[in-house]
Amino acid sequence: MLKQSQMLIPTLREVPADAEIASHKLLLRAGMARQLASGIYTYLPLALRTLHKIQAIVREEMNNAGAQELLMPAMQPAELWHQTGRWDVYGPELVRLRDRHDRSFALGPTHEEVITSLVRDEINSYKKLPINLYQIQTKFRDEVRPRFGLIRCREFIMKDAYSFDTTQEGLDRNFQAMYDAYTNIFTRVGLNFRAVEADAGAIGGKGTYEFMALCDIGEDTIAYSEEGDFAANLEKAEVVYKPAAKPAAEAAAKEKVHTPGSKTIDQLVQALQVEAKQIIKSLIYRVDDKLVMVLVRGDHELNEVKLKNMYDATFVGLATEADIVSVTGVPAGFVGPVGIDAEKVEIVADNFVQDVHDGIVGANETDYHLVHVVPGRDFAVSRYADLRNITEGDECPRTGGAIKFARGVEVGHVFKLGTKYSTAMGATFLDENGRSQPMIMGCYGIGVSRTIAAVIEQNNDENGIIWPVAVAPFHVHVIPVNVKVEEQRQISEQVTEALQKAGVEVLFDDRPERAGVKFKDADLIGLPLRITVSDKAAQEGTIEVRVRKNGETVNVKLEDLVSEVKAMLARVDHTGAALFGIE
Repeated sequence: MLKQSQMLIPTLREVPADAEIASHKLLLRAGMARQLASGIYTYLPLALRTLHKIQAIVREEMNNAGAQELLMPAMQPAELWHQTGRWDVYGPELVRLRDRHDRSFALGPTHEEVITSLVRDEINSYKKLPINLYQIQTKFRDEVRPRFGLIRCREFIMKDAYSFDTTQEGLDRNFQAMYDAYTNIFTRVGLNFRAVEADAGAIGGKGTYEFMALCDIGEDTIAYSEEGDFAANLEKAEVVYKPAAKPAAEAAAKEKVHTPGSKTIDQLVQALQVEAKQIIKSLIYRVDDKLVMVLVRGDHELNEVKLKNMYDATFVGLATEADIVSVTGVPAGFVGPVGIDAEKVEIVADNFVQDVHDGIVGANETDYHLVHVVPGRDFAVSRYADLRNITEGDECPRTGGAIKFARGVEVGHVFKLGTKYSTAMGATFLDENGRSQPMIMGCYGIGVSRTIAAVIEQNNDENGIIWPVAVAPFHVHVIPVNVKVEEQRQISEQVTEALQKAGVEVLFDDRPERAGVKFKDADLIGLPLRITVSDKAAQEGTIEVRVRKNGETVNVKLEDLVSEVKAMLARVDHTGAALFGIE
């Protein structure tokens, strides 16, 4: 019998000053987690029980999908990362260290290199493929700004899986199996989620989806259409371009105008009394080892991921002030494409720039801009492409309907890696004809610890957490109104034992606290059902059962309690799963 007086559940009455979002506040207030250092947390007993339940669901669905569990080292030798080239390009998020022999290692943020080296050394024939291997393990990323509690940490728990196939069709089958498993996992843990098209980022590969838990504090923007199943994150969402009708008359000749101090779009709009869509923003970027001027309309935002993908680049970032001056002769704010030396910088533009027929650009002279500028007439563009962020109201690339936005937290990601890692690391197999072929890989990750925070973000009220049944630390909170009353204590213990024998997980609040204090803690911790044992239990043989989610309260006879509790838990478990043998 787990008694609350003996458990480490240090609840807090006040909201910690550094907690910004609901899940962070409630994890701390409900005594579930404590911060050791920025982005590094201890999981206390209640949170660990939930963590284990999420892991159990993940394991069950992964095993059902044909994946095999293993456990790889967290410390990874730098030599593996040099083989794929990621040691130099992954960035400062990679936690690097040296051992006493001056050998370089990294604390793994992901395990593509390790798993590829393992499979390369152990499998060499098509007869042993396909195979899908997964682990649940601690990962490390030196985030520049850890925030939002378990949402963005430097140390976190992740499930990562890797499939190896002989054909693209085999990868497609493994990918679909993982996609379906993820759908089952996030449904079972009680999340409102959406699978969205995404960019592969530092992992690499083509054909990726993020599983996003929908919530207002989400760091990612999801573009979606209500008219179909299209959903993509902002980095990936394709913008439909249809050329605008050309005006009957061409714009007047370009003219230089004085715009003192007008460096931003808003300042130019005010100074010239024009619409932002008449202005062409000129942004200079360093793309790997070259400088590129990127043009976008003033009312649009450049999508750096699309720019990076257009060049298939490793690095994309804004140019330094010195680089900008070397190309244009002026600092940012008055830069423009007219008269730029194509030998020094390539000019590319978003598709919608070609529809600006009477535009405004920087004059490459401090405090001056050019008006009546026409792309193609007054400056050349080497290539047009989809380079901007999609906006609400844009046309959906799948359905033609209007795009809408939602916010989400990424809890899972599935990638088709192809041969990116197997080719770099020599992971090959002999096919039916004895020819050596690179293995075709997929990669599939779930933020296990982040999922706890996402569940809380979606399931809380002003009083505390409202746990879904499947991942609640316990199913039932048994609370005697006055534990010092012998009959109440005895009945509470009997109720607890009876429920436990029936497979119901019970937290028994045996603390000598006032009833109001215990009820507040119960709401804060948020177990699905609360059973209150008062004098009525002995006098009338009834016990009050309260549903945390909606406040529904029923009085149940002692002899019916076990069956009624099971039935109530099954009703409040929205996933539709069978609980305790009840369909």
